[in-house]
Amino acid sequence: MGFDQSITTHYSSQKCCSFLQMKSICGLIVLFLLMLPNAAAYDPLDPTGNITIKWDIVSWTADGYVAAVTMSNFQMYRSIMSPGWTLGWQWAKKEVIWSMVGAQTTEQGDCSKFKGNVPHCCMRKPVVLDLLPGVPYNQQFSNCCKAGVMSAWGQDPISSVSAFQVSVGVAGTSNKTVKLPTNFTLLGPGPGYTCGPAEVVPSTVYFTPDHRRKTQALMTWNVTCTYSQFLASRNPSCCVSFSSFYNQTITPCPKCACGCQNKNNCVMSDSKQAHRKGINTPKKDNTPLLQCTHHMCPIRVHWHVKLNYKDYWRVKLAVTNFNYRMNYTQWTLVAQHPNLNAVTQVFSFDYKPLMPYESINDTGMFYGMKYYNDLLMEAGPQGNVQSEVLLKKNKDTFTFKQGWAFPRKVYFNGDECLLPPPDAYPILPNSAHVNPIAISTMVFSVLLSMLAI
Repeated sequence: MGFDQSITTHYSSQKCCSFLQMKSICGLIVLFLLMLPNAAAYDPLDPTGNITIKWDIVSWTADGYVAAVTMSNFQMYRSIMSPGWTLGWQWAKKEVIWSMVGAQTTEQGDCSKFKGNVPHCCMRKPVVLDLLPGVPYNQQFSNCCKAGVMSAWGQDPISSVSAFQVSVGVAGTSNKTVKLPTNFTLLGPGPGYTCGPAEVVPSTVYFTPDHRRKTQALMTWNVTCTYSQFLASRNPSCCVSFSSFYNQTITPCPKCACGCQNKNNCVMSDSKQAHRKGINTPKKDNTPLLQCTHHMCPIRVHWHVKLNYKDYWRVKLAVTNFNYRMNYTQWTLVAQHPNLNAVTQVFSFDYKPLMPYESINDTGMFYGMKYYNDLLMEAGPQGNVQSEVLLKKNKDTFTFKQGWAFPRKVYFNGDECLLPPPDAYPILPNSAHVNPIAISTMVFSVLLSMLAI
């Protein structure tokens, strides 16, 4: 009997241990799943990039407060294009918005219980938009009224800020009674951003125009929003193709690189529909109208290894828009390549090295010159921008073998583009002799027209 009892006790302890182990494993799995959204929002080329929304209470009122709300885009190469940002939140109590300067809510809501002065918005979950340029001066606020468009911090820090003023009622009237809004949401202009909770931070300090006196906000809280390409779209929004002077093979974008869900609604470039009036008019829901291609991407980036010199080599870049309903203002193109640490000249784009890890200089941002080519037009004859880049060779690392001359990563407007598989890259022929000038240069416009098929 004692032997049977010991067996039973041993079996029970094993069962208990197994249960505890399974419980621990399940806990780890749940923790991992909870961490996934945050992990997806991490960008290795811009590890600290985010949009910070700062609320500064500048004065108390009889039933609430007046706050200056400032949105700062601290992302190095991801801008917010037209139709601009949309900001939302949920009030902690029964607050209302008495008035706004520099922005407006999309709905007023039910304000029937108010007599006399009617609030600007009585919604529990208000949704706010930036005002359009050209509004009357008495409706403007500093850094407002740009239709919600915000430049990337790395491209134009001055234009990467948007702000408005809001007067809140039926709210707390002191630091101890104010309740912070919750459940912040940000569209920029589409999905992809996840916002954390509001956190009280040290009050913002302001300087007078003569910088002889400083004041501070009565209370300040911050909200941080990060971007995830996986949340924005299940498919890439751009693709990359390659070609070179040493191989006649053109490596196109992968087939259906951006998904082929729009294949049945695309437009042939040589059809009458492509030239009909109103084809470039955007839809309210931003539904694309794509040119028919094998990759079905709105954007294609082409990297052409053009020339080889004794101490330098030359690359030609072309960005083509295949969306008839969208142009890209203040676009950005980011490439990662080991030789970008020796960029000698960029001919018709502006260029800025990106060094998120300081010691590694292999990433750079290209963007259009202001008032020259900072606008990428809709699909059609004008729907592309091009430039050439001259790079100095590093004798210890430079080679044309094994696809070394092509980029490791490419981003357009902050979204990573799909590259061709490595085994499809143009190959350096074994018998090829690369002279200092070049063997021959393929006509680039012909390449682009061939790729568009």
